[in-house]
Amino acid sequence: MSATNIDARTRRSVTIILLVASFISLASQTMMVTALPVIKNDLHVSLNAAQWLTTGYTLLIGVITPLSSNIYERFTNRSVFLSTVGTFIIGTLIGCFANNFWLLLLARLVQACAGGILMTFQMTTMITIYPPEKRGSVLGMSGLVIASGPALGPSLSGLILEYFSWRYIFIFVLPLMILVWLGAFFKMPNFSQPRPIKIDLVSVLISLIGSSLILGSLTVFELNLLIGLAMLLIGLIIIWFFIKRQLRMADPMLKVQIIRYPSFRMMTAVGCCAFMILLGTEQLLPIFTQNVMHIGSFESGLILLPGAICNALFAPIAGRLYDQYGPKWLITTGGILTLLASIPLVHVSAHMPVWVLTVAYMIRLIGNSFLFNPALSEAFSQLAPQENSHGTALNNTLRQACGAASVTLLVVISGLPASLTMGVRAAMWVTVVLAVLMLVIFYRYLSWQKHQRI
Repeated sequence: MSATNIDARTRRSVTIILLVASFISLASQTMMVTALPVIKNDLHVSLNAAQWLTTGYTLLIGVITPLSSNIYERFTNRSVFLSTVGTFIIGTLIGCFANNFWLLLLARLVQACAGGILMTFQMTTMITIYPPEKRGSVLGMSGLVIASGPALGPSLSGLILEYFSWRYIFIFVLPLMILVWLGAFFKMPNFSQPRPIKIDLVSVLISLIGSSLILGSLTVFELNLLIGLAMLLIGLIIIWFFIKRQLRMADPMLKVQIIRYPSFRMMTAVGCCAFMILLGTEQLLPIFTQNVMHIGSFESGLILLPGAICNALFAPIAGRLYDQYGPKWLITTGGILTLLASIPLVHVSAHMPVWVLTVAYMIRLIGNSFLFNPALSEAFSQLAPQENSHGTALNNTLRQACGAASVTLLVVISGLPASLTMGVRAAMWVTVVLAVLMLVIFYRYLSWQKHQRI
């Protein structure tokens, strides 16, 4: 069966399966955010070490994602999806029985291996099985899951931690993913045509080493400036070799040439900034509320919940408005809302009313819903159909790598001053800089568009 011959009922079933799998994977990415202070005390590790349960997850997604385009092209869609969800189930099962930090970290990394493939698989498949005229709406659905999954994760885990131990974050996810696997086994047809391409293991290795050194350096900077700087420079050099290798290959692991498209380059940068602000903010707030305001994990999760709900409600609206009016006013509005929400966030204190933090986060998440989906849809406007799998892989890779860098950097910054309050304020100022940078890039894109029309 070809992708164009799928009937409406099968398409709908495949869409539901893909979106549910992606949502669970992305929510799992941030579920540990609220649990970090609990795990830190339970497993007797430092907060800097514990945050690798989230940063390591995001980092490995960024490393694995470039492989997904090759995997998608080499194997049938059905076998890729069933194997990937099966891998996620194995990682979740390890987490259910983890009795020390390293086993817990292994569980997270196995989950991340599957999560990196799931995101690109979902986006590429959705674009493939729907006609081009519905691309905006299709990417809107994908964008909704990409934004709402990480946003709802901390609130869901906060609710779980109120009544159960942190292991139940895995225990409750396990049957859901098993149901997804069974649904795919019975409902997902084969509609892709595999190609006999060779997966370049050298590219995989240098991508892993380079990315790990760059992101690991952000944590090492706090302990030793010279070693952190050396790791960063070596990582950048290795990534440079990785890019040069991809440019020379006939079947690259990642088709980096598409970064030359101005729409893809600039709008992916806008999306990366929005994602960095989202992950950074939702990582810092639970740390602040639990360690400074001495609020429990459940209440910390509730602080994030209204924002997550608003993000989910406004994302489809933003998708429809994008189809009608384009990205200009949506992204401008999203940027302004993000900056307005920053006013209380850069002035956090132990005595700040909880409702102020709740409203500030909610406004920032509404802003994110206006930013993320239009940026994602606009990034693919110049890509040819055969470039979609590489476009989704590269977009996801850059976004996840930036997200991992953001979380690590902001946690490190928040821990530098003697006062955690002052550290969180400084880290929140970084998110303000990212918001301004995002708007500058977007208006450069609008200027390029205007020049193209002349």
